[in-house]
Amino acid sequence: MGGISIWQLLIVALIVILLFGTKKLRSLGGDLGGAVKGFKNAMTPEDENKSLDDKEKDQTAATSQQAAEKQPETESKDKQA
Repeated sequence: MGGISIWQLLIVALIVILLFGTKKLRSLGGDLGGAVKGFKNAMTPEDENKSLDDKEKDQTAATSQQAAEKQPETESKDKQA
């Protein structure tokens, strides 16, 4: 009786979407995500930030290398078909 039901939440969400629009909400979500990421980076010590950046660079390099390796395979399959 005293709680908020799913229908009430849906009605509030619908009103918010109608008032602000999806583009405004999307940009607001992106800004909020950036703020949270910045806060997390500010809370970690400087040494950990450097190691996290190195890990991200390694993951990015590995991902791009895997994508480059997969690309010739798909091209050869396309040529065979």
